[in-house]
Amino acid sequence: MVLRYSLRLGTVSMIGLFLCSAWALQPSWSEQPLSHVRVSPRDPRYFELTDGKPYIPIGLNMIGPPANGLEGMEAWFQKLSAQGGNYVRIWLSNPFFDVEHERSGVFDEERAKRIEALLALAKKYGIRLKLCTEHFRHLGEGTQVWAAKPQHLIQNGGPAKDTADFFLGEAGRAQYKRKLAWYAKRYDCDPIIFGWELWNEMDAVRANVWEPWTAEMLPELHRLFPQNLAMQSLGSYDHENKRERYRRLCEMPGNDVLQVHRYLDLGAAWKICHGPVAVFAAEAVKDLRSFGVRKPILLAESGAVEPSHSGPFKLYAKDKNGIILHDVLFAPFFAGAAGPGHIWHWDVYVDKNDLWWHFGRFAAVVRDLDPPAEHFEPMELSHPRLYVYALKGANTTLIWCRDKENSWLTELAEDKPPEMIRDAVLEIPGSWHVDKSRTVRFFDPWTDTWETGKAEPRLHLPDFRRSLVIRIEN
Repeated sequence: MVLRYSLRLGTVSMIGLFLCSAWALQPSWSEQPLSHVRVSPRDPRYFELTDGKPYIPIGLNMIGPPANGLEGMEAWFQKLSAQGGNYVRIWLSNPFFDVEHERSGVFDEERAKRIEALLALAKKYGIRLKLCTEHFRHLGEGTQVWAAKPQHLIQNGGPAKDTADFFLGEAGRAQYKRKLAWYAKRYDCDPIIFGWELWNEMDAVRANVWEPWTAEMLPELHRLFPQNLAMQSLGSYDHENKRERYRRLCEMPGNDVLQVHRYLDLGAAWKICHGPVAVFAAEAVKDLRSFGVRKPILLAESGAVEPSHSGPFKLYAKDKNGIILHDVLFAPFFAGAAGPGHIWHWDVYVDKNDLWWHFGRFAAVVRDLDPPAEHFEPMELSHPRLYVYALKGANTTLIWCRDKENSWLTELAEDKPPEMIRDAVLEIPGSWHVDKSRTVRFFDPWTDTWETGKAEPRLHLPDFRRSLVIRIEN
């Protein structure tokens, strides 16, 4: 996104007076040894912990704290954790956490203590953190103040004469590596860290540098953080010229996680980004799968924006039921991603509308699930009224059914309430061998209820609105 961060800058800049060193956290989670997150050797499309337990990253972007600092962030962590959430993405370049905010190569110890307190909070609530090291897009050549880091210019004591020189010049690259080494010395390979992300949407930097720079820095991440995942991100996948960029990033050695950003954006060149949300979220994952790289895929940023990323979606205020969040969560996973999608607007949408319960509904679906053991085969089934996304596994098959006639457009823009879908029947492929020996359960994520069904090739669905999950087990 382009302007999203500018909406937060005024708030987070007020937090500097809050000293996290005053925090006295006694996290129970941290009293026990933790395992690291890794790409599963059993199925490289999914994650697991180094102790062999499966790991599905259920969470969202939470780039920085609200006006009351870590106290407010703890409240968010608590709400997420209570719903089974176990993952959050953080920007270390957020003003509250940015250790290199005054001079290039000079690291603020007080800001470092805030990061340490953040890690302690994550351990307290069982939340793994993806740490993004930087987000700036220029050193002062652009008008976006939030995207500038002028301290890296030579005239300000930095290593670079301009933005391109920071990434392509020897001095600029060396300075970034020194910063990574400082993080490594300070935080080591803490297992509460899901992984390290080099840059936020690096192809948006005002210089064509993302590819050679990323190819050089990914090995550096692996060298400094050998027990943590390493990854990179590109801007919103909303135009044909992005396809080749994403393909090259997916194929790049050392990029452990295939990340994609995509939003509901009526200003996007690709019409698919105009909705429905379920369709564009699933298609983003399918596109990355089509590149043929067997690595975990995540819809790492999603949500809805005003045209061309000019601000948060105005219809968020009407989405009290969280239909956008629901689709962002469910569609990617059922299309073959390693986890649910990760929404961006954690504050003005998720928290403001009190939508945390949606994470609990997704967590209920995947409870006791071991994706690497299932070797899921993603597929779609035909139905006249429903989008049907299925994961056919060795012992468990999961199906998500989504009403085609209900979307953000009908429900939020046109004020049409969702209709009850009655007497729907889903034709199950004969090769699935669904018979009375199998257990069938239906989950309604809107009412939080499970119902037992009759296992048969023509699966009769209970009445539901918007969406339904089917779990078939041996």
